[in-house]
Amino acid sequence: MEKSDNWQSVTEVVVGEGGDGQRLDNFLMKHLKGVPKSHIYRIVRKGEVRVNKGRCQNKRKLMCGDTVRIPPIRLEQQESLTPSASLLQLLRRSVLFEDDRFLFLDKPAGVAVHGGSGVSHGVIEGLRQLRPDAPYLELAHRLDRDTSGCLVIAKRRSALRAFHGLTQSGGIDKRYRALVMGVWQGGERSVNAPLLKRNTLSGERIVTVSPSGKMARTLFRPLTQYRQGSLLEVKLVTGRTHQIRVHAKHIGHPLAADPKYGDAQYNQQMTDLGLKRVFLHAHSIRFTLPEIFTYDLVAPLPEGLQQLLQRLEPIT
Repeated sequence: MEKSDNWQSVTEVVVGEGGDGQRLDNFLMKHLKGVPKSHIYRIVRKGEVRVNKGRCQNKRKLMCGDTVRIPPIRLEQQESLTPSASLLQLLRRSVLFEDDRFLFLDKPAGVAVHGGSGVSHGVIEGLRQLRPDAPYLELAHRLDRDTSGCLVIAKRRSALRAFHGLTQSGGIDKRYRALVMGVWQGGERSVNAPLLKRNTLSGERIVTVSPSGKMARTLFRPLTQYRQGSLLEVKLVTGRTHQIRVHAKHIGHPLAADPKYGDAQYNQQMTDLGLKRVFLHAHSIRFTLPEIFTYDLVAPLPEGLQQLLQRLEPIT
């Protein structure tokens, strides 16, 4: 049966050196720009994608010389799912620094780092649209959709491996700014509480403190005390999903305007003061590639969060 011109034909792509060691899902996202990650997962699960003529899983690591069969994708669907012009312009303005290894963004709040879970595209799809000739662009780590600030994109596979190695050895210094409920007592506090990730019956992802969870450690340090809350510097020692938000709730200081883990009454108070998003900002990131370079980037607190702090009453 012939397919109309609205359909892309089956293609077979031979993996080059740039794709050696890359996960299949990430490889497909690069070649199927604008197609949601959820759709990519589905066509792999259904066996429509083949590697060397065999069925495969999304997490499969490709090797140089592998042949990947990519099934037909409706072109009009692809076009409708390409990142908007406004997102692309926002990403252009968000670059903090780049060299031949990494691209650092000041990610805006409300923008997902990648498509999926009801979002057709995010930062990585937008960057690939902006730079179609870039041989390699991959997220080095992730930020929640509503969290703003420093986000690192690897421009080489070797750079990504180096970043992940530093992450595992504790060589990445990530610091956040967070406004939390209540008046903070004492100085710096280390929170060691294992976190368990699960999905509810409705499909919502939720993280809780649980003995059966993965080890997680967060350092909280007070910066400014207000009558309406406390501004903290937060350092991630581990990097679990929703770690800062869940640890803050665990110690009785939930984040301002956090719809999932926050305090409803406090959230309303912050909304009345003009806060329109969770107060969590990835303020800085620092790491060193031995004998190469030390990266030390800072993303200023967004204007909306600065304006909120100006409305609060400092405790002197």
